[in-house]
Amino acid sequence: MDVGGDKITAERSGSAPSKIFLNGPVEDWPIPPKFKEDRGLFEISNTNWCHTLGAKWFGLEAPPDSDTKFQPTFRSLFAYFARRQASDAFQTPTQQAGKQQIWDQQVAISYLLGLDWHVSQDFQGLREKEKLVKSLGKAARSGELGPHFGRAADLRTKVVVASRRVEQIRTQIDTFQVIPEYRELESEASDITRSINALGEENFVDRQLIKELQASLLEEEAPVTEDLEKLYAEAGVVLPELLTRRLDEVQNFHRTILQNRASHLKAELSSAENRIEKREEEKEKLDTRRRQIMTVLQSGGALEQYTALREEMGRAEAEVETLRQRLDTAETLESTKTELDADRNRLAQALRDDIRERKSVLGDAILAFEELSQSLYEQAGSLTIDAGTAGPRFEVKIDGQRSKGITNMQIFCFDLMLIELCTRRGTSPGFLIHDSHLFDGVDERQVAKALQLGAEKAENLGFQYIVTMNSDAIPSEGFQRGFNIYDHVLPTRITDAVDDGGLFGIRF
Repeated sequence: MDVGGDKITAERSGSAPSKIFLNGPVEDWPIPPKFKEDRGLFEISNTNWCHTLGAKWFGLEAPPDSDTKFQPTFRSLFAYFARRQASDAFQTPTQQAGKQQIWDQQVAISYLLGLDWHVSQDFQGLREKEKLVKSLGKAARSGELGPHFGRAADLRTKVVVASRRVEQIRTQIDTFQVIPEYRELESEASDITRSINALGEENFVDRQLIKELQASLLEEEAPVTEDLEKLYAEAGVVLPELLTRRLDEVQNFHRTILQNRASHLKAELSSAENRIEKREEEKEKLDTRRRQIMTVLQSGGALEQYTALREEMGRAEAEVETLRQRLDTAETLESTKTELDADRNRLAQALRDDIRERKSVLGDAILAFEELSQSLYEQAGSLTIDAGTAGPRFEVKIDGQRSKGITNMQIFCFDLMLIELCTRRGTSPGFLIHDSHLFDGVDERQVAKALQLGAEKAENLGFQYIVTMNSDAIPSEGFQRGFNIYDHVLPTRITDAVDDGGLFGIRF
């Protein structure tokens, strides 16, 4: 095979697929192979083999910068020149594999057409950032991460409120005095309160007693003389023998009793008043002591209260810090969205500028595709290259494209356009390979035109156009006069008609 103008041979075994053995002028390659004395060949790893082919054929950096993401690679570019049916490469012109991502298509085609592929690379970087922001935003609205995110405006309010609480607790701590005897004083104050209440209850009882004594003093009067005389007269009639005392003696006796009772009531009244007075004095002393204790208690607290305040302070500060981190995240997300929108607009403008600056390069691609499609169909197809908000858009049109055959011919024209442009620039493998699947569903006459067009382009531009096709699928008509398809068939044929037929020892 030809690699960078040098003819080399390359061998690879199924037992060691990661090693490529080379023969030829390979010493000056970007990644020099190692010479193996035992085999007399150079050895290179499969990875470095791909890097070398990317450098020799497509002008890629070898080895590529491992820190650079979303850059063109040999595998991605080469797949446009050797499409594989197993990779679903015959679905759309711009996609060389069914699982090829949009960024890889944009980067690869931009590189092959001569556009600035870095713009497509930046678009993918932007998509990655937007994907991350979208995921974080989704997490902020639901799931386990919900409590850790929120709107910046709401979080800003929570930070202010939580910070104020921290300041309030800090003020309490700064003015707090630890009282060692706090619990004893608190207990003494409780005892004093109970004593004061008990004294008050005893005073209440004595005041009730005083009221009763005063009422009794008012009720105590000597009996009226007339009543007493009448009582004595009646008693003398009924009990004459028992009445030996004189009436005046009886009256004196009653006066003595009344005087004695009044003295007793007054003594009781005075005693009750004295008790109340003493209790009031005691209450005053107790209340003074209680006020002293309460003043002390209000000026500080116990050590465990101070410790609890410190712990509450720690929790409040941690809450503030958490809220601030959430606020920073929310502000970052919201500002990032704005920045991403600005970046997308900037990239879209850069892409439009690049398309405008490289209009001659794109013009060559558009005209090449039109000429190729016009060679197959009466009405020419079109290649449209546009700047979208998600990167460059490449659209291929040929009338009747709903047909599977028309789609395949779009791919044929697109691939032939790529090899033509890359050959002119000197950045191609030097060949284009098409499998017979490309011609499935295509009219026989269109297949003939395509094969003849490929042969003419290959001859005029100096590249190889290789088609793998069963002999019974070769068109029998549709070729222009003077063109013989069998002049282009390789002399080596695969057959099982003889014992040594087959391919690599495999019989079909």
